[in-house]
Amino acid sequence: MRVYENPQLIHENIEKQRSYYIPYDSLEKALEGKKEKSAYYMLLNGEWDFKFYKRDIDVCDDISDWDKIPVPSCWQMHGYEDPNYANVNYPHPVDPPYVPDENPCGIYRRTFNISDEWGERETYIVFEGAGSCMYLYINGEYVGYSTGAHNQKEFNITKYLKSGENEVLVKVLKWCFGSYLEDQDFFRMSGLFRDVYLLSREVGHITDIDIQADDKNIFVSCDDYDIYDMNNNIADLDNPVLWNAENPYLYTVVVKGKTEFIPIKVGMRTVSISDKYELLINGVSVKLKGVNHHDTNAEKGWTMSEEDIRLDLERMKELNINCIRTSHYPPTPEFLNMCDELGFYVVDEADLETHGFCNRNSIWDYDGTRKPDEWIHSMPEWKGAFTDRIEKMIERDKNHPCIFMWSTGNESDHGVNHREMIKWARNRDTSRIIHCEDASRLGFVDYPDVHSRMYTDLHYTEELAKSPILQKPVFLCEYSHAMGNGPGDVKDYVELFYKYPKLIGGCIWEWADHTVLVDGVGKYGGDFEEMTHDGNFCCDGLVFHDRSFKAGSMSAKYAYQTFASELNGNDLKITNRYDFTNLNVDKFVLELVCDGEIVEKTEIKLDIMPHEFKGIAIPFDISKYDSKLGIHLNVYQLDNDGYEKGFVQHELKKNNTVAPVDEKFTGFVDDRNFIYAETNGIKYTFDKLYGSFSSIVINGEEKLSDYIRLSAWRAPLDNDRRIVLKWRDERLDKECSKVYSCTVEDNKIFVSASLAGVSRAPFFKYNAVYEFFKNGTVKVSLDGNVREVFPSEFLPRLGFEIMLDKENDGFTDWGMGDLENYCDMNNHAKFGKYTTNAENEYVNYIMPQEHGNHTKTRVLEMDCGLKFVGDDEFEFNVSQYSVKALEEAMHTDELVKNGCTNLRIDYRVSGTGSASCGPVLEKKYRIDEKKINFSFYICKK
Repeated sequence: MRVYENPQLIHENIEKQRSYYIPYDSLEKALEGKKEKSAYYMLLNGEWDFKFYKRDIDVCDDISDWDKIPVPSCWQMHGYEDPNYANVNYPHPVDPPYVPDENPCGIYRRTFNISDEWGERETYIVFEGAGSCMYLYINGEYVGYSTGAHNQKEFNITKYLKSGENEVLVKVLKWCFGSYLEDQDFFRMSGLFRDVYLLSREVGHITDIDIQADDKNIFVSCDDYDIYDMNNNIADLDNPVLWNAENPYLYTVVVKGKTEFIPIKVGMRTVSISDKYELLINGVSVKLKGVNHHDTNAEKGWTMSEEDIRLDLERMKELNINCIRTSHYPPTPEFLNMCDELGFYVVDEADLETHGFCNRNSIWDYDGTRKPDEWIHSMPEWKGAFTDRIEKMIERDKNHPCIFMWSTGNESDHGVNHREMIKWARNRDTSRIIHCEDASRLGFVDYPDVHSRMYTDLHYTEELAKSPILQKPVFLCEYSHAMGNGPGDVKDYVELFYKYPKLIGGCIWEWADHTVLVDGVGKYGGDFEEMTHDGNFCCDGLVFHDRSFKAGSMSAKYAYQTFASELNGNDLKITNRYDFTNLNVDKFVLELVCDGEIVEKTEIKLDIMPHEFKGIAIPFDISKYDSKLGIHLNVYQLDNDGYEKGFVQHELKKNNTVAPVDEKFTGFVDDRNFIYAETNGIKYTFDKLYGSFSSIVINGEEKLSDYIRLSAWRAPLDNDRRIVLKWRDERLDKECSKVYSCTVEDNKIFVSASLAGVSRAPFFKYNAVYEFFKNGTVKVSLDGNVREVFPSEFLPRLGFEIMLDKENDGFTDWGMGDLENYCDMNNHAKFGKYTTNAENEYVNYIMPQEHGNHTKTRVLEMDCGLKFVGDDEFEFNVSQYSVKALEEAMHTDELVKNGCTNLRIDYRVSGTGSASCGPVLEKKYRIDEKKINFSFYICKK
């Protein structure tokens, strides 16, 4: 056994974990809180010498040919090995505690200067992140060793230093026994990936500061300190301002040494559980509208600058997110500092996941045929390695008010070593609650304080809420898997959270797409010749890798918004979903929309206390408007800067769409293969073989590049990844049509036909009627039946594919926009009039897939001259890419336009859901009806 394979040698010569703080040389600097101004802080980030070895046994004592590498960074992002994305599987054999004989190693070196002033004090070096383990040398002398990639490591290096120039050398190994505890779902990276810095401490300095704050007092473990308010005045705590995520008020405790001033931000707040099993912050029931957060950067891997972190948190605020689970390791201290400042409820999670043990024998035994004695969580020699992870996290982060819950880690089954972690945490900190999803799921309900689950469907989530046996808050630590085009189910879960006190909320999986940019193209698992990988399962973010928003981001934003609006006759019932804030801090704008155009607008203030509601009369007279499509009321919530925080649209009146039809057209020319109809400058050619139009010519210009097809297939979404297996088994991706008959009678063409997958029986038999009028309008009516026994369960979509001859056709629609929307992902969308083109409809998902749908459409006008009008509502999609191109391209640079505008006029499109990892698509969002009736009109624009 090599040294780093010994699970009982966790650290050597490392300092006992303390709370995070930076000492300052003056009170003024301490209150300002900019660590780079402290005379006692020296950041060692920057360019270091670097030497990479594929095998640690090849490391030589005298290295002369150094490369250069930035610190912090991950060496895989600088050409030393390729990245490796893996979800469950370990990227090495599962033979604990042993790791591969060929263990890659990176040697880091740089120099720094120690002044005479520092030489009279004690000097410490701090590594915020080093994976998987590290050995430290100062001026050629061995100092110590440490494991735990995402945990802080601090060494006292005073006795190794000399005045003037000194050398620090760090040996980082890719794998050690700790790698078995770090099997998280992410790109596997290595190196010094977080800040490295020196601290100068006075002799006999304070070693730790423990601050306990509740709603009345602040208790400090040290004797000499002052407490300041946010204006840097000595605080008066007789009437303290309490901290919460909506009003993150922070006091500053400044602990004084002989020469040091140590500032720590403190929020006064309480965390408790009510007799209804609600989560209470300061005695108030709070709903957690959260997201899981990994550290990921498309160009830097695990390394995130403070600017990167602040961007993430500010973008979360824009999406009304109030809770973050630090999946699945503690974040940088600055991340938590910013959460304190900006206001988030944080689930701080230990750096622990052993997911890969579940299939080490190629038989999945995670929660089936469990053999817990074969997992390291039940091996006594691993106990210290487990408890070390939660000790390091809690001792470093204990003073942060944003943290309301400690988590033992993720997807690691549950054994005695987990219970030791929980026991240690509960003995150490009674001011917060404890989370362990594995314990909850596997029935060890007595250990954690909340019942946590992943990806439960709505029905089971409601069962948990109603269960009289389950006497704990219910927290969905992962739900609404946001992979690719989605998620489509956030709103349904949020409404359940508000319906049941016991449901305290949850965290969407996850924040941002994980990808590695190569020549500007996002790459994922399998693109780097990995021995094991999980494809594009890492592209699962609520936002894109550059933190830009997608439709799913915006849909989640409005599901998470801080007000609800219901229409009751001529009144609106407005409910305040803030927990601590009156709605009067925001302004509300009401818009009256007639046929997609804003006709009236007014601004109001609402004085509604948290969790209360009020009825207001709609301030518009809709009777004076003669609408053709309908009248809607838009309700906007804006902050003082005009940023839109929330939105709801109500339908006040719906009109039947009136299509431009007149006298019947009966002047068909019928030959052996085609039926021709020409009237009012438009000429139709109807192909009897295919039972559809093969040509539409307007004023002498052909509009089609192929015949119009009825189809059910769509380019699969990431969230279709399970149901698509059934769709492919039904061969829906290889559709064949069959026309049984095609006849003309009066002004109508009658078609009897079916759709089937190759080698399969027809799944849809239908009659289509094409009704012609002299002004050139054609009414298309579809009446069909889906096969009773249909193993695919539901159809991806059903409608007509139309290839327009123009490559990038523009259009105007009266429907839901302006971003793409689906039946289950449309909280962000509103009925209106929108004008754009095919190019603008493209959505740059890392793996190309179905996108660009629009629901509840009444009218669509294409610039090419065609117009489509719904008898009621229809869905449509306009793209420069064919379904085949989207389906076959694995990356964005592989997409090829087909030189046409690809238009769909659909009866319905099944929802996006989140079934890439989450539950199956809800029945109400599926096309699973057996009887289908659909009609629309094709018109001359």
